[in-house]
Amino acid sequence: MVSYKLVMPEHMNQYGMLFGGNMLKWVDETAWMAVSLDYPGARFVTIGMDRVEFKRGVSGGSILRFEVKRQRVGRTSVTYVAQVAASRRELNQSEPEVIFSTDITFVRVDEEGRKRPVEG
Repeated sequence: MVSYKLVMPEHMNQYGMLFGGNMLKWVDETAWMAVSLDYPGARFVTIGMDRVEFKRGVSGGSILRFEVKRQRVGRTSVTYVAQVAASRRELNQSEPEVIFSTDITFVRVDEEGRKRPVEG
């Protein structure tokens, strides 16, 4: 799944760069949409993200490209790899650079929050 996000002034930190918490929120949202589309009608919750490392800052007005791909399917969980790329507007760079990547894992649950098998 591919999605895009425009970095607006309300997304900035006190130094005028993208606040990292917003990036994590957008990664979680995009990956949740991917798992929901892959398993319609199933209920999934985020249980973890692997390594969180921001490779460079992002300035306002940047367009971020989120790419999420299913990586592993377990008995009750599904893991996706998420990559975020941005073009360096200030350098007129047209080719996006990967600025963040992580594995994000979801577990399937029922209405009471109990784990359920992914398939079935």
